[in-house]
Amino acid sequence: MAEYVSLSRLGSDHPDGAERGVAVLRIARPPMNLLNTQLIREIAEAAAACGADPAIAALVVYGDERVFCAGDDLAELAELPAEQAAAMAADLQAALGCLAAIPQPTVAAISGYALGAGLELALGADRRIIGDNVKLGLPQIEAGLIPLAGIRRLSLLIGPGAAKDLVFSGRFVEPDEAARLGLVDQVVAPDDVLESALSWARQFVTGPARALAAAKAVFEAGPHGHERARTEWAELFTTADQRIGTRSYLRDGPGTAEFTGR
Repeated sequence: MAEYVSLSRLGSDHPDGAERGVAVLRIARPPMNLLNTQLIREIAEAAAACGADPAIAALVVYGDERVFCAGDDLAELAELPAEQAAAMAADLQAALGCLAAIPQPTVAAISGYALGAGLELALGADRRIIGDNVKLGLPQIEAGLIPLAGIRRLSLLIGPGAAKDLVFSGRFVEPDEAARLGLVDQVVAPDDVLESALSWARQFVTGPARALAAAKAVFEAGPHGHERARTEWAELFTTADQRIGTRSYLRDGPGTAEFTGR
Protein backbone atom coordinates (compact mmCIF):
# COMPACT_ATOMS: atom_id res chain seq x y z
CA MET A 1 0.00 0.00 0.00
CA ALA A 2 1.44 3.35 -1.04
CA GLU A 3 1.88 5.81 1.79
CA TYR A 4 2.72 9.00 -0.07
CA VAL A 5 1.07 8.78 -3.49
CA SER A 6 -2.39 8.16 -4.90
CA LEU A 7 -3.46 7.24 -8.42
CA SER A 8 -6.98 8.01 -9.58
CA ARG A 9 -8.63 7.86 -12.98
CA LEU A 10 -11.05 10.33 -14.48
CA GLY A 11 -13.15 8.40 -16.98
CA SER A 12 -14.34 9.40 -20.43
CA ASP A 13 -16.58 7.61 -22.91
CA HIS A 14 -14.56 6.04 -25.67
CA PRO A 15 -16.05 5.48 -29.18
CA ASP A 16 -15.81 1.69 -28.98
CA GLY A 17 -17.79 1.60 -25.75
CA ALA A 18 -14.77 1.07 -23.52
CA GLU A 19 -13.94 3.52 -20.80
CA ARG A 20 -10.60 5.29 -21.26
CA GLY A 21 -9.57 8.27 -19.27
CA VAL A 22 -6.89 10.41 -17.72
CA ALA A 23 -5.11 9.32 -14.54
CA VAL A 24 -3.89 11.74 -11.86
CA LEU A 25 -0.90 10.73 -9.75
CA ARG A 26 -0.79 12.88 -6.61
CA ILE A 27 2.34 13.31 -4.51
CA ALA A 28 1.37 13.67 -0.86
CA ARG A 29 4.21 13.88 1.62
CA PRO A 30 3.43 17.16 3.37
CA PRO A 31 4.42 19.79 3.98
CA MET A 32 6.88 20.03 1.06
CA ASN A 33 6.60 16.64 -0.71
CA LEU A 34 10.32 16.01 -0.26
CA LEU A 35 11.48 12.97 -2.20
CA ASN A 36 12.96 10.23 -0.07
CA THR A 37 13.71 6.78 -1.44
CA GLN A 38 10.31 5.41 -0.42
CA LEU A 39 8.41 8.20 -2.16
CA ILE A 40 10.53 7.91 -5.31
CA ARG A 41 9.78 4.20 -5.50
CA GLU A 42 6.07 4.70 -4.83
CA ILE A 43 5.88 7.21 -7.66
CA ALA A 44 7.67 4.80 -10.00
CA GLU A 45 5.37 1.93 -9.02
CA ALA A 46 2.26 4.05 -9.58
CA ALA A 47 3.56 5.23 -12.95
CA ALA A 48 4.31 1.65 -13.99
CA ALA A 49 0.79 0.59 -12.99
CA CYS A 50 -0.57 3.40 -15.12
CA GLY A 51 1.63 2.40 -18.04
CA ALA A 52 0.32 -1.16 -17.92
CA ASP A 53 -3.35 -0.10 -17.86
CA PRO A 54 -4.88 0.22 -21.36
CA ALA A 55 -7.80 2.15 -19.87
CA ILE A 56 -5.47 5.07 -19.06
CA ALA A 57 -4.85 7.36 -22.02
CA ALA A 58 -2.63 9.96 -20.34
CA LEU A 59 -1.14 10.74 -16.93
CA VAL A 60 -1.07 13.98 -14.94
CA VAL A 61 1.42 14.22 -12.06
CA TYR A 62 0.55 16.77 -9.37
CA GLY A 63 1.38 17.63 -5.78
CA ASP A 64 -1.15 20.08 -4.43
CA GLU A 65 -1.94 23.79 -4.77
CA ARG A 66 1.04 24.72 -2.55
CA VAL A 67 3.89 22.60 -3.87
CA PHE A 68 4.76 20.04 -6.52
CA CYS A 69 7.95 18.83 -4.85
CA ALA A 70 10.50 20.98 -3.04
CA GLY A 71 13.36 18.58 -3.67
CA ASP A 72 15.45 15.84 -2.15
CA ASP A 73 15.05 14.73 1.46
CA LEU A 74 18.49 15.90 2.63
CA ALA A 75 17.93 14.48 6.11
CA GLU A 76 17.91 11.01 4.54
CA LEU A 77 20.81 11.71 2.18
CA ALA A 78 22.97 13.11 4.97
CA GLU A 79 22.96 9.69 6.68
CA LEU A 80 23.27 7.54 3.54
CA PRO A 81 26.46 5.40 3.56
CA ALA A 82 28.58 5.55 0.41
CA GLU A 83 28.24 1.81 -0.27
CA GLN A 84 24.45 2.03 -0.02
CA ALA A 85 24.38 5.06 -2.34
CA ALA A 86 26.41 3.13 -4.93
CA ALA A 87 24.01 0.18 -4.75
CA MET A 88 20.91 2.37 -5.02
CA ALA A 89 21.99 4.84 -7.69
CA ALA A 90 20.86 2.94 -10.80
CA ASP A 91 17.45 2.05 -9.35
CA LEU A 92 16.78 5.58 -8.14
CA GLN A 93 17.89 7.04 -11.47
CA ALA A 94 15.47 4.77 -13.32
CA ALA A 95 12.68 5.59 -10.86
CA LEU A 96 13.16 9.34 -11.35
CA GLY A 97 12.79 8.74 -15.11
CA CYS A 98 9.57 6.77 -14.71
CA LEU A 99 7.37 9.26 -16.58
CA ALA A 100 9.47 8.84 -19.72
CA ALA A 101 9.33 5.05 -19.44
CA ILE A 102 5.55 4.61 -19.75
CA PRO A 103 3.82 4.61 -23.15
CA GLN A 104 1.16 7.23 -22.42
CA PRO A 105 1.66 10.99 -22.75
CA THR A 106 2.47 12.54 -19.37
CA VAL A 107 2.25 16.08 -18.01
CA ALA A 108 3.62 17.55 -14.79
CA ALA A 109 1.26 20.10 -13.21
CA ILE A 110 3.58 22.21 -11.07
CA SER A 111 2.55 24.53 -8.25
CA GLY A 112 4.81 26.33 -5.81
CA TYR A 113 8.17 24.62 -6.12
CA ALA A 114 9.80 21.97 -8.31
CA LEU A 115 13.34 21.66 -7.02
CA GLY A 116 16.08 19.06 -7.07
CA ALA A 117 14.75 15.56 -7.60
CA GLY A 118 11.25 17.01 -7.97
CA LEU A 119 12.31 18.91 -11.08
CA GLU A 120 14.22 15.84 -12.29
CA LEU A 121 10.97 13.85 -12.06
CA ALA A 122 9.13 16.56 -14.01
CA LEU A 123 11.83 16.62 -16.68
CA GLY A 124 10.79 13.08 -17.60
CA ALA A 125 7.24 14.25 -18.41
CA ASP A 126 6.24 15.05 -21.96
CA ARG A 127 4.94 18.47 -20.91
CA ARG A 128 5.40 20.80 -17.93
CA ILE A 129 2.74 23.32 -16.94
CA ILE A 130 3.53 25.73 -14.11
CA GLY A 131 1.85 28.48 -12.15
CA ASP A 132 3.19 31.99 -12.66
CA ASN A 133 4.52 32.02 -9.07
CA VAL A 134 6.56 28.81 -9.31
CA LYS A 135 10.27 28.46 -8.58
CA LEU A 136 12.30 25.79 -10.36
CA GLY A 137 15.87 24.67 -9.87
CA LEU A 138 18.45 21.94 -9.38
CA PRO A 139 20.20 23.10 -6.18
CA GLN A 140 21.93 19.80 -5.38
CA ILE A 141 25.36 21.39 -5.94
CA GLU A 142 24.76 23.44 -2.77
CA ALA A 143 24.63 20.15 -0.84
CA GLY A 144 27.79 18.81 -2.45
CA LEU A 145 25.79 16.60 -4.83
CA ILE A 146 24.63 16.56 -8.46
CA PRO A 147 21.29 15.71 -10.08
CA LEU A 148 21.08 11.94 -10.44
CA ALA A 149 18.66 11.75 -13.36
CA GLY A 150 18.20 15.27 -14.71
CA ILE A 151 21.44 16.43 -16.31
CA ARG A 152 21.06 14.68 -19.66
CA ARG A 153 17.36 15.49 -19.98
CA LEU A 154 17.95 19.13 -19.04
CA SER A 155 20.79 19.45 -21.56
CA LEU A 156 18.64 18.03 -24.36
CA LEU A 157 15.77 20.30 -23.40
CA ILE A 158 17.47 23.68 -23.02
CA GLY A 159 20.95 23.10 -24.46
CA PRO A 160 24.21 22.25 -22.69
CA GLY A 161 25.25 25.83 -21.95
CA ALA A 162 22.06 26.79 -20.15
CA ALA A 163 21.92 23.39 -18.44
CA LYS A 164 25.46 23.79 -17.08
CA ASP A 165 24.57 27.22 -15.74
CA LEU A 166 21.61 25.84 -13.79
CA VAL A 167 23.42 22.73 -12.51
CA PHE A 168 26.73 24.42 -11.63
CA SER A 169 25.10 27.42 -9.91
CA GLY A 170 22.16 25.62 -8.33
CA ARG A 171 20.16 28.82 -8.76
CA PHE A 172 16.38 29.10 -8.86
CA VAL A 173 14.57 29.94 -12.09
CA GLU A 174 11.52 32.19 -12.21
CA PRO A 175 8.56 31.40 -14.52
CA ASP A 176 9.42 33.92 -17.24
CA GLU A 177 12.97 32.59 -17.59
CA ALA A 178 11.77 28.98 -17.44
CA ALA A 179 9.44 29.62 -20.38
CA ARG A 180 12.13 31.51 -22.30
CA LEU A 181 14.63 28.68 -21.83
CA GLY A 182 12.09 26.03 -22.84
CA LEU A 183 12.28 24.42 -19.42
CA VAL A 184 8.47 24.57 -19.22
CA ASP A 185 5.79 24.53 -21.91
CA GLN A 186 3.03 26.65 -20.42
CA VAL A 187 2.70 29.24 -17.65
CA VAL A 188 -0.77 29.80 -16.20
CA ALA A 189 -2.41 31.34 -13.16
CA PRO A 190 -1.67 29.28 -10.02
CA ASP A 191 -5.30 28.20 -9.64
CA ASP A 192 -5.37 26.91 -13.23
CA VAL A 193 -2.38 24.56 -13.10
CA LEU A 194 -4.21 21.27 -12.56
CA GLU A 195 -7.10 22.02 -14.90
CA SER A 196 -4.71 23.13 -17.66
CA ALA A 197 -2.81 19.86 -17.31
CA LEU A 198 -6.03 17.86 -17.41
CA SER A 199 -7.18 19.76 -20.48
CA TRP A 200 -3.95 18.88 -22.31
CA ALA A 201 -4.16 15.25 -21.23
CA ARG A 202 -7.82 14.77 -22.19
CA GLN A 203 -7.10 15.27 -25.89
CA PHE A 204 -5.52 11.81 -25.96
CA VAL A 205 -8.52 9.91 -24.57
CA THR A 206 -9.85 9.26 -28.07
CA GLY A 207 -6.43 9.15 -29.73
CA PRO A 208 -4.54 6.24 -31.32
CA ALA A 209 -2.83 4.79 -28.25
CA ARG A 210 -0.32 2.62 -30.09
CA ALA A 211 0.76 5.45 -32.41
CA LEU A 212 1.18 7.82 -29.47
CA ALA A 213 3.27 5.22 -27.66
CA ALA A 214 5.36 4.70 -30.78
CA ALA A 215 6.03 8.41 -31.17
CA LYS A 216 7.03 8.67 -27.51
CA ALA A 217 9.39 5.71 -27.87
CA VAL A 218 11.14 7.40 -30.80
CA PHE A 219 11.62 10.63 -28.84
CA GLU A 220 12.99 8.65 -25.89
CA ALA A 221 15.41 6.71 -28.10
CA GLY A 222 17.56 9.83 -28.44
CA PRO A 223 20.45 9.30 -30.86
CA HIS A 224 18.94 5.96 -31.93
CA GLY A 225 15.59 7.55 -32.75
CA HIS A 226 15.98 7.28 -36.52
CA GLU A 227 16.35 3.51 -36.34
CA ARG A 228 13.63 3.19 -33.71
CA ALA A 229 11.24 5.17 -35.93
CA ARG A 230 11.57 2.58 -38.71
CA THR A 231 10.65 -0.25 -36.34
CA GLU A 232 7.78 1.59 -34.70
CA TRP A 233 6.35 2.80 -38.02
CA ALA A 234 6.33 -0.70 -39.51
CA GLU A 235 4.73 -2.23 -36.40
CA LEU A 236 1.86 0.25 -36.54
CA PHE A 237 0.66 -1.53 -39.68
CA THR A 238 -0.39 -4.42 -37.42
CA THR A 239 -2.82 -2.17 -35.49
CA ALA A 240 -6.52 -1.59 -35.98
CA ASP A 241 -6.02 2.14 -35.44
CA GLN A 242 -3.70 2.41 -38.43
CA ARG A 243 -6.35 0.90 -40.69
CA ILE A 244 -9.10 3.04 -39.16
CA GLY A 245 -7.03 6.21 -39.29
CA THR A 246 -5.71 5.94 -42.83
CA ARG A 247 -9.09 5.01 -44.30
CA SER A 248 -10.93 7.69 -42.35
CA TYR A 249 -8.37 10.32 -43.34
CA LEU A 250 -8.59 9.28 -46.99
CA ARG A 251 -12.39 9.29 -46.96
CA ASP A 252 -13.27 12.22 -44.69
CA GLY A 253 -10.06 14.12 -43.94
CA PRO A 254 -8.11 14.62 -40.69
CA GLY A 255 -9.75 14.59 -37.28
CA THR A 256 -12.58 12.23 -38.22
CA ALA A 257 -11.26 8.82 -37.16
CA GLU A 258 -12.81 7.03 -34.19
CA PHE A 259 -9.85 5.12 -32.81
CA THR A 260 -10.18 2.02 -30.67
CA GLY A 261 -6.78 2.14 -28.95
CA ARG A 262 -5.82 -1.21 -30.52
